[in-house]
Amino acid sequence: MLSRRGVLLGGLGLVAVTTGGGIAVGYRRSMREAAARISPDRSLLIETRHGPLEYAEAGSGPPVLFLHGTGGGFDQGLDMGSPLVERGYRIIAPSRFGYLRSSFPEDPGPETQADALADLLDHLGIDRVAVSGGSAGAIPAIGFAIRYPARTAALLPIVPAVYAPGRPAVEPWGPVQRWLAEAALKSDFVFWAAITAAPDTMTGALLATDPALIHAAGPAEEARVRQVLEGILPISARAKGLLNDAAATGRPMDFDYESVHAPTLVISLEDDRFLTAESARHIAGRIPDARLIVYPDGGHVWVGREAELFDAVDSFLRETGYA
Repeated sequence: MLSRRGVLLGGLGLVAVTTGGGIAVGYRRSMREAAARISPDRSLLIETRHGPLEYAEAGSGPPVLFLHGTGGGFDQGLDMGSPLVERGYRIIAPSRFGYLRSSFPEDPGPETQADALADLLDHLGIDRVAVSGGSAGAIPAIGFAIRYPARTAALLPIVPAVYAPGRPAVEPWGPVQRWLAEAALKSDFVFWAAITAAPDTMTGALLATDPALIHAAGPAEEARVRQVLEGILPISARAKGLLNDAAATGRPMDFDYESVHAPTLVISLEDDRFLTAESARHIAGRIPDARLIVYPDGGHVWVGREAELFDAVDSFLRETGYA
């Protein structure tokens, strides 16, 4: 498997070679759309014990704390959690540490993030909540379930980008690699040019999904996946979080999975290029009575599986009595 660090460095190192006056116009249009997605008018900011935390909400009903994946923010959380809103849930979507307006404390690990999330729940007056984490968001979701068991009504890791035994540990970046990655992550134009000139390459690298699968799924799914990719803009506002996720997903974490007693449903897809199916099996094998679903295909962004996946989440929450 190509490491997520390698994917990040290689994918963002693509520079589009294009000509014509439309480049500046296209770039400015994309950046206006990106600015609108993350406008402060769409989110709120609270102070936690670890600094400011940004969040947004949508829907009504049983609350679900939805933790976005790599390259996200509250905007991605709202987008990816929207199928649950349609099914009668209230989505609470924070921007994780290092993303958009949220802080980046000295220790941005899962325990620290769990504390900030607990402060958010206190602010909202919520005692217990179902916690879902997509991709790298599964790390703080699991951390919350372990650190705050009485406040976790259910745990729902989806395509969990969590280290699993048997994979080689990722070596730390050298000074040159870190400089290159950080320079690319701070350039919105470089990223825009790459996804514009080579969308299939960037989709395969950053979204770990076979582009042919996406094209075969039809226009609606193509548009949804394209929205996920374009939603990483402005990448400069997400750089600290991206770098932190790149480090965390390749590092073994000594989670005390056996201490999780909340009802747990772990979901992945066999052809996810980030091999989260392995992680999902590891998690489900360690958490007592956890349920596991691994779909045969769909990639990291569950192409063609969205309705099926969120129907399963809804059924599970209803079965447990939470919804």
